[in-house]
Amino acid sequence: MFFRKKAKLQAAYNDQLIQLLEKSRKEWFKHRELLRLSFEPNEELAAQTKMYEARYFFLFREARKRNISIKQ
Repeated sequence: MFFRKKAKLQAAYNDQLIQLLEKSRKEWFKHRELLRLSFEPNEELAAQTKMYEARYFFLFREARKRNISIKQ
């Protein structure tokens, strides 16, 4: 009875985390592909790719801590 609000909030934030995880995965793959297809190595693009990769894995670890599974 007392924890219903907490469960609703947790579910809402879990949904937000899943959406953010998917968005960051797409961004990371996009930048990784741009870096792969570029003719000259660009330091700024490489740094951005590493940033997006780190963000994705941070969110992935957070999802694993919360035991969130993505149902497709």
